[in-house]
Amino acid sequence: MEPFLISTAVVALAEMGDKTQLLSLVLAARFRRPWPIVAGIFVSTLVNHGLAGALGAWVTAHVSPDVLRWVLGGSFIAMAIWMLIPDKLDEEEAQTKPRFGVFVTTVVAFFLAEMGDKTQVATVMLAARFDAWASVVTGTTLGMMLANAPVVWFGDRLTRRVPIRAVHVVSAMIFLGLGALALLGAG
Repeated sequence: MEPFLISTAVVALAEMGDKTQLLSLVLAARFRRPWPIVAGIFVSTLVNHGLAGALGAWVTAHVSPDVLRWVLGGSFIAMAIWMLIPDKLDEEEAQTKPRFGVFVTTVVAFFLAEMGDKTQVATVMLAARFDAWASVVTGTTLGMMLANAPVVWFGDRLTRRVPIRAVHVVSAMIFLGLGALALLGAG
């Protein structure tokens, strides 16, 4: 249960103000069809984080525990720093015209936007840290849905009330704590 809960919380916080959350807002404003957008976010996240979790599980199986501890500790600390850097959606991404409908456009846009993103990297690290692929992928997918579905449904009203900077600082502190625990060999 711990991998699931930590994965959910870390990704939900990391996603606040992230480019995929901004993409959710753009898609919601542009198409005004929340159900296919939310379904597209879910499918894209499940596939993307499933692959990221598999990479994390592979790393666990092929890297010695001592090396893994140092890599994970350093990676979590790097994520803490990365969380403090604001993210924005590229203008080109916001201006593309959909060719295949709202659902497919959302799946493709999210999958591509998530490649190398904070939450994908976090999924790799969490899967390696906990060696619990299904719990981590389920948790990170739920975290993405908790952060993005409300944006699709409530859009601009919600994003104006959320103190994004505070959320980034809290999530940076969580990553820093996970990094310290990994380096100290605890947990």
